[in-house]
Amino acid sequence: MLATRKIHQQQFNNLKQVMMLSAWSFTMVVVSFLFLYIGYLLDNLVGTSPNFMLGFFMLGLFLCIMRLYQEACEQRKKV
Repeated sequence: MLATRKIHQQQFNNLKQVMMLSAWSFTMVVVSFLFLYIGYLLDNLVGTSPNFMLGFFMLGLFLCIMRLYQEACEQRKKV
């Protein structure tokens, strides 16, 4: 009975980690498109070519990757 509970707990933890990664993937896509759009609007407003668009895109990716790394470090400490 106790061994079965440990197996179920391990399966639940694995599923939780997979769900966290898929949520971060969705977040990275949404943030990338959002920052691209904001940069595009700023480029049209100011009259620069792709400067703000690329800058905001890189900023969004960097922030998502940094936050994902922090989350991974927290998960590693729990294990």
